[in-house]
Amino acid sequence: MLDIEVIEDPAAAEASLDPIRTRILMELAEPGSATQLAAKVGLPRQKVNYHLKALERHGLVELVEERRKGNVTERILRASAASYLISPAALASVAPDPHKFSDRYSAFWLLALASRMVQEMGQLIAGAAAAQQKLATFAIDGEITFRTAADRAAFAEELGVAVTRLVDKYHDGGTGAPGPRTPAGSGRKHRLVVALHPSLKAAPKAQPTNHSAKEQDND
Repeated sequence: MLDIEVIEDPAAAEASLDPIRTRILMELAEPGSATQLAAKVGLPRQKVNYHLKALERHGLVELVEERRKGNVTERILRASAASYLISPAALASVAPDPHKFSDRYSAFWLLALASRMVQEMGQLIAGAAAAQQKLATFAIDGEITFRTAADRAAFAEELGVAVTRLVDKYHDGGTGAPGPRTPAGSGRKHRLVVALHPSLKAAPKAQPTNHSAKEQDND
């Protein structure tokens, strides 16, 4: 089972978005049968089987084992992944294209870059899994608070300079001196994306209604 499966096929994406099937995928984080699922989701077993067949047809659930019970064979299934993410490839004709515009201060360009990252990482993970190889990745996730917009702009400028300096230092453009085993220009290309955006504000806590407040005063 994958930690995250990226769905590229439009039909598979449509199948996964059905609320009942989403619930079934969640329940199948642990292997189970149609009968067990029916009790959990509150549907007839025949109805659950219908949804299971659709999910299995698109590779979103997989057979773990078959158990013989009298004249009946019980199929034990599980989800193909713990979580799912729909790739922009599922909407290929209208997916954002980072090459159509390039503005490092544009929120839409950042979104297009993130969209491309989801699509490329999905393909890379699938390829690495098929080849039974590890995928070399690196990420940093954190938060920083700026006192002023000027501080944020200065930070972004210095970050850009620092990244450019590192790229110039390590990028193999094919013109440097080759090593004993690695000819110049033979290195593996890597995608580098550096992002900075405001954090989402926390949702405000629900305030007690007047009725609730009066009840608390009376306690």
